[in-house]
Amino acid sequence: MPPGTRPAVPPATDPVSGTDAVSGTDPGRGTDAASGDRRLALLMHAAFFLLLGASLARFLMRHPGEARTPWIIALSVFLAVLHLLGPVLGSRPTPRRLAWLGVLVAVWTLLVVLAPSFAWCAVPLFYTGLRILPPRAAMALVCLLTVFVVAAQLRLATGFDPILVLAPPAVAAAATAVFVQMQRQSVRQRELAAQQRGLIDDLLRTRRELAATERRAGTLAERQRLSMEIHDTLAQSLSSQRMLLQAADRSWDADPATSRQHVRTAAGIAERGLAEARRFVHDLAPADLAGEGGLEAALRALAERETAQAQGALTVRCHVEGTPSAPLPDRVQSALLRIAQGALANVFEHAGATAAALTLTHLGDRVVLDIADNGRGFTPSGDARRPAGGVRGHGLPAMRARVGQLGGTLTVESAPGEGAVLSAAVPLASAGPPDPAAPRTAPPAPPVPPVPPVPEERP
Repeated sequence: MPPGTRPAVPPATDPVSGTDAVSGTDPGRGTDAASGDRRLALLMHAAFFLLLGASLARFLMRHPGEARTPWIIALSVFLAVLHLLGPVLGSRPTPRRLAWLGVLVAVWTLLVVLAPSFAWCAVPLFYTGLRILPPRAAMALVCLLTVFVVAAQLRLATGFDPILVLAPPAVAAAATAVFVQMQRQSVRQRELAAQQRGLIDDLLRTRRELAATERRAGTLAERQRLSMEIHDTLAQSLSSQRMLLQAADRSWDADPATSRQHVRTAAGIAERGLAEARRFVHDLAPADLAGEGGLEAALRALAERETAQAQGALTVRCHVEGTPSAPLPDRVQSALLRIAQGALANVFEHAGATAAALTLTHLGDRVVLDIADNGRGFTPSGDARRPAGGVRGHGLPAMRARVGQLGGTLTVESAPGEGAVLSAAVPLASAGPPDPAAPRTAPPAPPVPPVPPVPEERP
């Protein structure tokens, strides 16, 4: 996975409780309103058939063998069948649904006229009307059914009873208030569920956008890292081979032995470049760090290799100061080795130096790498990243980027004719805080040999 990237986006719900990971609410709670409506509808259906059966039984017990009995039984069965057809037609106020409700109320009214005992079946009809009709029409239907209930109760009574006049309107008002409140809660729950779904969708979309942004940032960081790796390994190797082959071509006729030595050196550099490329493809780690000895052994091997490659024109020495309290992290070792490779390549190609020194200093809370040379020097400039009209100049910016990624600093001290010293200081996170009472000493300057005359041309 490229640096700077994160794993794939996790789900927005808790896999254990099923609740929303952000708000802590259940995304499926919006379905609770619908399930509550279904349970209430089933309850009202059961109440209707219970009241219808009780009314029919009461009529048959009180009025056995009357002429209207077959009609009462037939109308009761027809009313039950009509009520069973209600869920098939749905709950929306379609013309078919309204016609069904009208027929249902008409049959019930006829039954109440023939047998007042069926008046209490009006309570489930209240619920049916409130569900299907608009508010005003539903209220009108409730009032009409209440009037029929009161009239039926007065017919059954032997005399005037105030409770028979006041109880049905009170029951109708209470049932209507309960149904209306439940409908409002159902609508509110559906609205809240829709808002939660919208928030969850926004959260998922934001997470996807954040993940895409982080992937792009990781890709750019990985590209920068790869460019630095290629510059410090393959590009430097190819540049050295080109210089050696050009020198061999110039002296091919005049000095064949020197030319063959240049070619052999270029072949050795090509072999090391091939090993570096294979290692680079395998795990992007420097090949010199693959063996034992760590960074110190790799720096010494680098110094010996650069000295042999220069064939007497440049001598590179390596010094190690102090002892690390713990092994250096792989990232720190790799970065410092790459910085040393890039700095020595610049010394070899541009400084005209005859001596250079690598100094690795362990200071407990940080590690410092100094690269010093006795070359012609230059005037450091923070904005001079690339020579005008040239394609070189990536070395110092790449070194600064490497050190910056580790939280360190890179300083360059130089002046024309006085050589140059490049210092890379990297803090170590594992090191404890420095002792405030301990004296602070700067790392010793690397030894630089006296500056000999600079040759006009060097192979």
